[in-house]
Amino acid sequence: MNDDMTRSDTDEKTVRVLVLTGYGLNCDFETAYAFELAGAVSTRVHINSLISGEASLKDYDILVFDGGFSWGDDHGAGVLEAVRLRSNIGEALYEFIEAEKLILGICNGFQALVNLGLLPGFDGDYRTRQVALTFNDCGNFRNEWVSLLSNPNAPCVFTKGVTQIELPIRHGEGKFYASPEVIKRLLDHGQVVFQYATPYGEPAQGQFPFNPNGSVHDIAGICDSTGRIFGLMPHPEAFNHWTNHPDWTRMKESMKRQEQSIHSGLTPGVQILKNGVDYIKETRPC
Repeated sequence: MNDDMTRSDTDEKTVRVLVLTGYGLNCDFETAYAFELAGAVSTRVHINSLISGEASLKDYDILVFDGGFSWGDDHGAGVLEAVRLRSNIGEALYEFIEAEKLILGICNGFQALVNLGLLPGFDGDYRTRQVALTFNDCGNFRNEWVSLLSNPNAPCVFTKGVTQIELPIRHGEGKFYASPEVIKRLLDHGQVVFQYATPYGEPAQGQFPFNPNGSVHDIAGICDSTGRIFGLMPHPEAFNHWTNHPDWTRMKESMKRQEQSIHSGLTPGVQILKNGVDYIKETRPC
C-alpha cells in the first residue's frame, strides 16, 4: 500500500484505489490490503486531505467508503460523514460518478452512501436519500459470518460470477429499510445485489440469525442502475485469506480426506474487489 501515491507515480495501466480514512474509520488498512491482492494500487487518504485539496478524486479510479464508526456514529451511522463530504466535495463526487468510475461502500461506508443519496440513484438522482440503514431488530451489535445469495441479474460490476458467498458482518445499524414503492423498484430493476440466506442457500425470509438485522426482503447490498456504485453491509475485505473463515480448519481437513486440493488463490471476498479492478482495466480508454 502506498499512502503518498499520485497518478504520475505509476503507469497508465495501473488501477488506483482511494480508501478513505480518519474520524473513526477503522477498516482502511484491511481494505487497502485486500485491493492490493486484487491487483490494484491502494492509497489511504484522510478525509481532510480531500476536503483541503491536498488529494484529488481525479487521480483515482475506485473510491472506497470503508467500514468503522465515522464520527462515532453520532446522529446515526454514516450521517456526519455524508454531511461533511457533501458539504465540501459534493460536486467532486458527482463528477467522479459522471466519469463512470466506481464507488464501493462497505458497512459504515454503505450507510454513508445511502445518507449521501448516492444509492439507490434512481434515474441518475445521486442527491436524494430514499433508503435507510437503521438499528438491528435484535437490539444488539452483530459480529458473525453470514450466508449471502447474489442476484445474477444485477448490473453490479463487483459481483459478476458470484452466486453464493459467506462474509462477516460487524454492525449495530444494518437493517435495510425503505418504502414498499422503493423496495419494489429496487427488486424490479435488479438493484438488490445481495440478500441474506441460510447456510443451505435458501432465502433467509427474515429469519434470525440468518437475517441478522431484520432487513426488509433480506437485503444486504444494493447498487445503482449502472452497477458502478455498490454498497453492502458484509465485509468482503475481511475475507482476504482462506484462513479468515471460521470453519477453515474443518474445511481443510474435509478436503484432505476427500483428496481434494486445499483452497488456493483469491478468496471470494477478494474476488469481489478484483471484479471492480478488472472492470476498470477493461473499460479504460486506450
